[in-house]
Amino acid sequence: MITSENGQVQPAPKRVDPETLEKAKRRQFSADDKRRYLREYEATPKGERGAFLRRHGLYSSHIDTWRKQAAGGELGGLEPRKRGRKPKPRPDPELERLRRDNARLQRQLAHAEKILDVQKKLSEILGIPLNPPESDESE
Repeated sequence: MITSENGQVQPAPKRVDPETLEKAKRRQFSADDKRRYLREYEATPKGERGAFLRRHGLYSSHIDTWRKQAAGGELGGLEPRKRGRKPKPRPDPELERLRRDNARLQRQLAHAEKILDVQKKLSEILGIPLNPPESDESE
């Protein structure tokens, strides 16, 4: 406890452990800030550009990246990008429905072909002649 000048007792200030560091936060610049820094950097004489970067806490790689984004012609190229994996594009629901229908029809076709094979083998065993499909006379 610490006694102040007016005689009141106050708790001692908390001590910060010098061994632990505060977790650093990644800085994010808005598109307006990036454009402003680029304009100011370009307007700065060549010999004073390093001082400009130090004064604003920037790196030359920031300027290079922002220049490329601005020159890339991308709409909003200077906007901050979301970090992490990009979401997978969602397939067209109509395409998914058609794929399911196709798979269902393939299963039905395979089932029908098995039934036909069994009927053919059974007719051979029993000696029943199969009638060949009638051909179109137009062909």
